[in-house]
Amino acid sequence: MILRRVARPLLATIFVTGGINALRQAEGHAKAAEPFLNSAFEKVGDVVPEQVPRDPVTLVRIDAAVKIGAGLALAAGKAPRLAAGLLLGSLVPTTLATHSFWTIKDPAEKQQQQVNFFKNASLAGGLLLAVSDTHGKPSAAWRARHAAKDVSAAAGKLSRKGQKRANKLAKRAQKALPN
Repeated sequence: MILRRVARPLLATIFVTGGINALRQAEGHAKAAEPFLNSAFEKVGDVVPEQVPRDPVTLVRIDAAVKIGAGLALAAGKAPRLAAGLLLGSLVPTTLATHSFWTIKDPAEKQQQQVNFFKNASLAGGLLLAVSDTHGKPSAAWRARHAAKDVSAAAGKLSRKGQKRANKLAKRAQKALPN
Protein backbone atom coordinates (compact mmCIF):
# COMPACT_ATOMS: atom_id res chain seq x y z
CA MET A 1 0.00 0.00 0.00
CA ILE A 2 1.32 3.44 -0.90
CA LEU A 3 0.41 4.85 2.52
CA ARG A 4 2.95 2.57 4.24
CA ARG A 5 5.62 3.39 1.64
CA VAL A 6 5.23 7.08 2.44
CA ALA A 7 4.51 6.96 6.18
CA ARG A 8 7.34 4.66 7.25
CA PRO A 9 10.19 6.77 5.82
CA LEU A 10 8.58 9.91 7.22
CA LEU A 11 8.38 8.34 10.68
CA ALA A 12 11.91 6.93 10.42
CA THR A 13 13.58 10.19 9.36
CA ILE A 14 13.73 11.71 12.85
CA PHE A 15 15.40 8.58 14.22
CA VAL A 16 18.01 8.26 11.47
CA THR A 17 18.97 11.94 11.64
CA GLY A 18 18.90 11.87 15.45
CA GLY A 19 21.11 8.78 15.47
CA ILE A 20 23.62 10.38 13.12
CA ASN A 21 23.64 13.52 15.25
CA ALA A 22 24.17 11.44 18.41
CA LEU A 23 27.12 9.63 16.82
CA ARG A 24 28.70 12.91 15.77
CA GLN A 25 28.22 14.47 19.19
CA ALA A 26 28.33 11.42 21.46
CA GLU A 27 30.10 13.20 24.32
CA GLY A 28 27.53 16.02 24.47
CA HIS A 29 24.63 13.57 24.37
CA ALA A 30 26.31 11.43 27.02
CA LYS A 31 26.68 14.44 29.31
CA ALA A 32 22.96 15.18 28.97
CA ALA A 33 22.01 11.52 29.58
CA GLU A 34 24.45 10.90 32.44
CA PRO A 35 22.17 12.02 35.33
CA PHE A 36 19.36 9.80 34.07
CA LEU A 37 21.70 6.86 33.50
CA ASN A 38 23.28 7.20 36.94
CA SER A 39 19.85 7.30 38.55
CA ALA A 40 18.66 4.30 36.52
CA PHE A 41 21.74 2.22 37.34
CA GLU A 42 21.39 3.11 41.04
CA LYS A 43 17.83 1.76 41.01
CA VAL A 44 18.27 -1.35 38.85
CA GLY A 45 22.04 -1.77 38.64
CA ASP A 46 22.03 -5.04 40.56
CA VAL A 47 19.58 -6.54 38.05
CA VAL A 48 21.48 -5.40 34.95
CA PRO A 49 24.14 -7.93 33.85
CA GLU A 50 27.81 -6.98 34.13
CA GLN A 51 28.20 -7.22 30.35
CA VAL A 52 25.92 -4.20 29.83
CA PRO A 53 28.13 -1.13 29.48
CA ARG A 54 27.59 1.65 32.00
CA ASP A 55 29.70 4.27 30.24
CA PRO A 56 27.33 7.02 29.00
CA VAL A 57 29.29 7.62 25.78
CA THR A 58 29.15 3.92 24.87
CA LEU A 59 25.43 3.76 25.65
CA VAL A 60 24.78 6.85 23.52
CA ARG A 61 26.67 5.24 20.62
CA ILE A 62 24.71 2.00 20.98
CA ASP A 63 21.46 3.95 21.07
CA ALA A 64 22.54 5.91 17.99
CA ALA A 65 23.36 2.70 16.12
CA VAL A 66 19.95 1.26 17.01
CA LYS A 67 18.22 4.43 15.81
CA ILE A 68 20.11 4.48 12.52
CA GLY A 69 19.79 0.76 11.81
CA ALA A 70 16.17 0.37 12.87
CA GLY A 71 15.25 3.69 11.26
CA LEU A 72 16.69 2.61 7.91
CA ALA A 73 14.97 -0.78 8.21
CA LEU A 74 11.63 0.88 8.96
CA ALA A 75 12.07 3.34 6.08
CA ALA A 76 12.89 0.49 3.68
CA GLY A 77 10.04 -1.68 4.96
CA LYS A 78 12.44 -4.45 6.06
CA ALA A 79 11.09 -6.11 9.25
CA PRO A 80 9.09 -2.94 9.94
CA ARG A 81 7.34 -4.23 13.05
CA LEU A 82 10.63 -5.25 14.66
CA ALA A 83 12.28 -2.00 13.59
CA ALA A 84 9.43 0.06 15.06
CA GLY A 85 9.68 -1.93 18.30
CA LEU A 86 13.42 -1.26 18.53
CA LEU A 87 12.86 2.43 17.89
CA LEU A 88 10.18 2.53 20.56
CA GLY A 89 12.55 0.84 22.98
CA SER A 90 15.13 3.50 22.20
CA LEU A 91 12.70 6.41 22.32
CA VAL A 92 11.39 5.86 25.85
CA PRO A 93 14.70 6.15 27.74
CA THR A 94 15.88 8.93 25.43
CA THR A 95 12.73 10.91 26.17
CA LEU A 96 13.01 10.38 29.91
CA ALA A 97 16.70 11.29 29.88
CA THR A 98 16.49 14.44 27.78
CA HIS A 99 12.98 15.87 28.22
CA SER A 100 12.18 15.52 31.93
CA PHE A 101 10.28 18.81 32.03
CA TRP A 102 8.94 18.06 35.54
CA THR A 103 12.42 18.65 37.00
CA ILE A 104 12.93 22.08 35.41
CA LYS A 105 12.23 25.34 37.28
CA ASP A 106 12.63 27.91 34.47
CA PRO A 107 9.15 28.35 32.86
CA ALA A 108 10.45 28.92 29.33
CA GLU A 109 12.81 25.91 29.43
CA LYS A 110 10.10 23.81 31.08
CA GLN A 111 7.66 24.71 28.28
CA GLN A 112 10.24 23.79 25.61
CA GLN A 113 11.00 20.43 27.22
CA GLN A 114 7.28 19.73 27.66
CA VAL A 115 6.74 20.31 23.92
CA ASN A 116 9.62 17.93 23.10
CA PHE A 117 8.34 15.35 25.58
CA PHE A 118 4.88 15.32 23.99
CA LYS A 119 6.40 15.31 20.49
CA ASN A 120 8.22 12.13 21.47
CA ALA A 121 5.02 10.75 22.99
CA SER A 122 3.36 11.36 19.61
CA LEU A 123 6.22 9.57 17.86
CA ALA A 124 5.71 6.68 20.28
CA GLY A 125 2.07 6.54 19.18
CA GLY A 126 3.13 6.33 15.54
CA LEU A 127 5.63 3.58 16.38
CA LEU A 128 2.94 1.63 18.25
CA LEU A 129 0.80 1.76 15.12
CA ALA A 130 3.76 0.54 13.06
CA VAL A 131 4.45 -2.28 15.55
CA SER A 132 0.86 -3.49 15.27
CA ASP A 133 0.57 -3.09 11.48
CA THR A 134 0.08 -6.51 9.88
CA HIS A 135 -0.34 -5.24 6.29
CA GLY A 136 -4.02 -6.11 6.41
CA LYS A 137 -3.25 -9.74 7.16
CA PRO A 138 -4.56 -11.43 10.28
CA SER A 139 -2.21 -11.26 13.25
CA ALA A 140 -0.14 -14.25 14.34
CA ALA A 141 -2.42 -14.68 17.37
CA TRP A 142 -5.53 -14.77 15.17
CA ARG A 143 -3.92 -17.27 12.80
CA ALA A 144 -2.82 -19.45 15.72
CA ARG A 145 -6.33 -19.47 17.23
CA HIS A 146 -7.90 -20.38 13.91
CA ALA A 147 -5.28 -23.04 13.19
CA ALA A 148 -6.01 -24.57 16.60
CA LYS A 149 -9.73 -24.60 15.81
CA ASP A 150 -9.05 -26.22 12.42
CA VAL A 151 -6.84 -28.88 14.01
CA SER A 152 -9.47 -29.54 16.66
CA ALA A 153 -12.19 -29.91 14.04
CA ALA A 154 -10.02 -32.23 11.94
CA ALA A 155 -9.18 -34.31 15.00
CA GLY A 156 -12.88 -34.57 15.88
CA LYS A 157 -13.68 -35.65 12.34
CA LEU A 158 -10.92 -38.28 12.41
CA SER A 159 -12.14 -39.46 15.79
CA ARG A 160 -15.70 -39.91 14.45
CA LYS A 161 -14.39 -41.74 11.37
CA GLY A 162 -12.24 -43.95 13.56
CA GLN A 163 -15.19 -44.73 15.82
CA LYS A 164 -17.34 -45.59 12.82
CA ARG A 165 -14.64 -47.86 11.42
CA ALA A 166 -14.18 -49.57 14.79
CA ASN A 167 -17.94 -50.23 15.01
CA LYS A 168 -17.96 -51.76 11.53
CA LEU A 169 -15.03 -54.01 12.37
CA ALA A 170 -16.70 -55.04 15.63
CA LYS A 171 -19.87 -56.02 13.75
CA ARG A 172 -17.86 -58.03 11.22
CA ALA A 173 -16.01 -59.79 13.99
CA GLN A 174 -19.33 -60.54 15.72
CA LYS A 175 -20.70 -62.10 12.52
CA ALA A 176 -17.53 -64.12 11.98
CA LEU A 177 -17.76 -65.72 15.41
CA PRO A 178 -19.70 -68.93 15.71
CA ASN A 179 -22.92 -68.64 17.71
